[in-house]
Amino acid sequence: MQIKNFLGGIPLNIQKEVTERIISNGNVRIERIISRGQSSPENFWYDQEENEWVILIKGRARLSFYDENKIVVLNEGDYLDIPAHKKHRVEWTDPDKETIWLAVFY
Repeated sequence: MQIKNFLGGIPLNIQKEVTERIISNGNVRIERIISRGQSSPENFWYDQEENEWVILIKGRARLSFYDENKIVVLNEGDYLDIPAHKKHRVEWTDPDKETIWLAVFY
């Protein structure tokens, strides 16, 4: 076993979103996602095979959902459970500081 810090090892210059697999097995995958001003490409929607539970550890973000006409604002500590095949996209992440997500796919 090795102790690691979830907030450690953050790259200084993030040109594109960083996704790191923390742990996985046949049923669950846990990832750390680091954004700084990144968003989903125009007209792109995630349509995932698995459910995704996500918590914002640090930073701010805005998500939108294909079948809803609203923006969901996430601040530090906010979490959301996104059902499989619920089309969504990242509209915005804070360009001035890192947005660090903990995502659990199940």
